[in-house]
Amino acid sequence: MKLLEGQVALVTGASGGIGRGIALRFAEEGAAVAVQCHTDVEAARGVAARIEELGRRAVVLQGDLTDEDACRRVVGEAVEWGGGLTALVNNAGVQPTRELPGMTAAEWRAVVDTNVSSVFACTQAAAEAMRERGGGGSVTHIASIEAHHPAPLHAHYSAAKAAVVMHARSAALEYGPYGIRVNTVSPGLIDREGLAEAWPEGVRRWRTTAPLGRLGQPEDVGDACVFLASRLASWVSGHDLVVDGGVSARPAW
Repeated sequence: MKLLEGQVALVTGASGGIGRGIALRFAEEGAAVAVQCHTDVEAARGVAARIEELGRRAVVLQGDLTDEDACRRVVGEAVEWGGGLTALVNNAGVQPTRELPGMTAAEWRAVVDTNVSSVFACTQAAAEAMRERGGGGSVTHIASIEAHHPAPLHAHYSAAKAAVVMHARSAALEYGPYGIRVNTVSPGLIDREGLAEAWPEGVRRWRTTAPLGRLGQPEDVGDACVFLASRLASWVSGHDLVVDGGVSARPAW
């Protein structure tokens, strides 16, 4: 039996990149998947079509997750479509660059609203649905190694991802009595189309620094999320699973 056979999952920000890798790995392991997107509906439909080619059910749900009402609506639509919800992956996020001196409050809020507030609202709505169902469930937030190791120009992003890690620990504490597990996955540098051309020096440095000698792939993050949603992680909650090829083990001095 596949690891997620019979599960219904909602993956936010699933129209491309890491979200696509997570959604496809969930489907490959047996889950029906609700694919959430904000604006790129065509890309989300492509992900859903690929899931259906794998013999699993899929639906595309559109919404701006900086809006709390939209978060609740998207979760509600996923529950109605799937006849319940057993897994949520909070992947939607943004990663702009900006120097901290001169950063505006609006720029700060844009990152926090997308990367943190959406996690709060989606988790709350999904946990309510899981409690009503009575069978427990799993929630996984996509954080970042920058939650622990800040990078230049990413003060808002690093702070937001650190908040996501602590939210998961707090949610694990409060939702645990209902059988709901909450964890985070903190990826390192994940490859994407055009990255090597846009940031050749950074890619070179990463490959040199990472003990495993390569960039991550979206499927690497997907594998971690599958594990955390599966029965193999039935006693894992409040944990931050770092998926970075070993970079965090490299001394910084």
